[in-house]
Amino acid sequence: MCTHTRTLRAQVLSGCGVYDGTEIHEASAILFHLSRKGAEVQMYAPDILQMHVIDHTKGQPVEAESRNVLTESARIARGKITNLAKLTTQDHDAVIFPGGFGAAKNLSTFAVDGKDCKVHKEVERVLQEFHKAGKPIGLCCISPVLVAKVLPGAEVTVGHEVEEGGKWPYAGTAGAIKALGAKHCVKEVTEAHVDLKNKVVTTPAFMCETELHHIFEGIGAMVKNVLKLTGKYSGVS
Repeated sequence: MCTHTRTLRAQVLSGCGVYDGTEIHEASAILFHLSRKGAEVQMYAPDILQMHVIDHTKGQPVEAESRNVLTESARIARGKITNLAKLTTQDHDAVIFPGGFGAAKNLSTFAVDGKDCKVHKEVERVLQEFHKAGKPIGLCCISPVLVAKVLPGAEVTVGHEVEEGGKWPYAGTAGAIKALGAKHCVKEVTEAHVDLKNKVVTTPAFMCETELHHIFEGIGAMVKNVLKLTGKYSGVS
């Protein structure tokens, strides 16, 4: 049993679909675990165009088509979505970013520029404001690169640092995180890393090729630790 005050947690989306937006399973897993803990959630996304549109049946860009990140994210939020520009620390005690290539294409330019990437100004603002307010930030999959860029010196995980026969196909991201000035911590897919100093909690999620329940377990560990760091939950298990 958990006890808490009536405060919202924010989830920031980057579109709808793993190759050009939010990883839908990750976003759903975050909502599932927050719901089980009795946490209320408000979802946000920036009102911008996607970098491009990917045909998810082919994994290839669709020429002459554009989509809006906020509009696409509304599909996951069942219409209940707010422009990221309106997200403030006053109304929320934590913020969580699921992964998906949208984090590297729409919320930042990491997919194109790697360690020389830029982070969208509203995403940068949100991360800086939550950090300054001492409120926890949760991230999974590729999205820890956002914190690595905005909060140099932060500790994050994207899993392992070698591919291990394809089990960790994006292991090279760990090197980019180090190049950004952050510390990378090796973790299993079912685990979360907690940076107590910066109140940043991360988990690998789909950076690992594994069964879905392992992904959900790791995201559960991330959500659990984010809620603990708010200081408003007791008996979180």
